[in-house]
Amino acid sequence: MANFAKPSAPRFSVEVYQNEFLPQGGRDVHAIVTVTSTGGAQATRAAAAQGSAAVVIMVDCSGSMEYPPDKMRGAREATAAAVDTLRDGTAFAVVAGTHVAKEVYPGQGRLAVADPVTRAQAKEALRGLSSGGGTAIGTWLRLADGLLRQSSAPIRHGILLTDGRNEHEEPAVLRATLDACAGRFTCDARGVGTDWEVKEVTGIASALLGSADIVADPAHLAEDFTRMMENVMGKEVADVALRLWTPVGVEIQYVKQVAPTVQDLTGRRTEAGPRAGDYPTGSWGDESREYHVCVRVPSAALGQEMLAARASLVLPGAAGEPAAVLAQGLVRAVWTDDLAASTAINPQVAHYTGQAELAQAIQQGLEARKLGDVDGATAKLGRAVQLASVSGNADTARLLAKVVDVVDAVAGTVRLKAKVADADEMTLETRSTQTVRVKKT
Repeated sequence: MANFAKPSAPRFSVEVYQNEFLPQGGRDVHAIVTVTSTGGAQATRAAAAQGSAAVVIMVDCSGSMEYPPDKMRGAREATAAAVDTLRDGTAFAVVAGTHVAKEVYPGQGRLAVADPVTRAQAKEALRGLSSGGGTAIGTWLRLADGLLRQSSAPIRHGILLTDGRNEHEEPAVLRATLDACAGRFTCDARGVGTDWEVKEVTGIASALLGSADIVADPAHLAEDFTRMMENVMGKEVADVALRLWTPVGVEIQYVKQVAPTVQDLTGRRTEAGPRAGDYPTGSWGDESREYHVCVRVPSAALGQEMLAARASLVLPGAAGEPAAVLAQGLVRAVWTDDLAASTAINPQVAHYTGQAELAQAIQQGLEARKLGDVDGATAKLGRAVQLASVSGNADTARLLAKVVDVVDAVAGTVRLKAKVADADEMTLETRSTQTVRVKKT
């Protein structure tokens, strides 16, 4: 483990958990890379007045937001609560989204700077929010991108609220917009009520390295928006990448974030020099995340050992300057004929492999249920119940129990419930990628 940081900045550290021992002929090396950032809270407060963050809040104002009326009212109150949470010096704007995107505050293609006056003006402007029109989320994101690109703040973030499906825009247009915005800002996405599409909302958050969740009851929106904005205000370092360097002959099989949520980063690699690639991790405050790295090494003789990969946290340098290394750790491979050593499964690797399987089992089970495949849904959701029980993921177990009757959690024996509330099914699907951390002994 190694860490590097400037005294005034958060300190990053990397720990690698693995069983480095391989049997004769063994080639696949698994490791959990734990990244921790600490000491950023004080730096964040000091940097807020210097304009370290820019935020755009995108509020769905389509016609469906008026039914029931508490959705629009909840959206206004939630946005006002988020504005109140902005620290002085933060650049911000509010966008109303329908089949077009319109600036609510400050207008004229600008960002305001948070202080008591602008916060009061923004909340006054929210009173004019009304519902009407369709839904074209890509237009909202493109306007947010244009506003955020005016700011030199290192932390650039969006908060997006929708209550419906993206019906006034082709899926390919939204996909192209997400591809264009990726790396320029991060975005949290929320669905209010139960008439929106889970895969759309989670896809937005995944592409833009943010969080996704359901707020079934509009009365809880203000609390959720406040929590989201507090999290954004706690960010200090942006555009951090997980860089993997591998020796000649080593192939990267996959790179996944596995805590606090499952997020496959394999296809998001950008080349960073000979045999090195960067995987985006977004913005960081005081927090810890875990990544599952799997590499395939060349076969070697018993007794040999090699460096399988070097994992580093890096910040991109200015034009022509090298990236700054924040922390790094090593992944090793050692070939042995000791059967006990080579067959032991590292507890962290086992745990997070199970958590990734849990997320997949839930998603596949719910899809089978929607298609009327009772046997397939029962098998997959039963396996999910079993994995949640074994790993101690109590939150997911509780959500599963609203969709299936659990006969035997340890064995994974379940029966599908005859009736399931839309909110319960959507909550399980939306939160399926949330993981529980391994209990380190």
